[in-house]
Amino acid sequence: MVLTPSVMIPLGSPAPEFDLPTIRGENVTLDTFKDKKALVVIFMCNHCPYVLHVLPGLVDLANDYKEANVAFIGINSNDAESHPEDSFKKMKEYADEYGYPFVYAHDESQDVAKAYHAACTPDFYVFNEKRELVYRGQMDDSRPGNRIEVTGRDLRAAIEAVLKDKEVDQQQKPSTGCSIKWK
Repeated sequence: MVLTPSVMIPLGSPAPEFDLPTIRGENVTLDTFKDKKALVVIFMCNHCPYVLHVLPGLVDLANDYKEANVAFIGINSNDAESHPEDSFKKMKEYADEYGYPFVYAHDESQDVAKAYHAACTPDFYVFNEKRELVYRGQMDDSRPGNRIEVTGRDLRAAIEAVLKDKEVDQQQKPSTGCSIKWK
């Protein structure tokens, strides 16, 4: 396991387009979420201990915003050949087991991860209504073994700012986790 930080791409960057199959049998595009004020894009996978550590908190956070004007999409870009735990079949199993209240999509070509400059799992991005990047980085300060509770504080603050038409704090900490498993 290689501990890898987020690439802190410039705030204001436009959300790259995508067209990905989901575990529920439909394809999603950036346009799928056009009616939402905020879009949270999460590069994640099934096997990473950093993802597994925040996963219950992430599910809670997404559930907290289920009735709000926010869309969440989890994207798995890992090479399933070298990491079978991240296969499309396993994605469905994990989503069912954890009760994902968000879209979970597969980026088999890894083109979407490259377009977003995703580097690690988990890697979080928040886009405003114009699909401009307003947040990239960590969910909160919790990491496996550091005994800090998973709260989603940093991610939640960014979402709240977008929903209230406030500026998102520009002091943002990179996420850290396992590197994306490139082909």
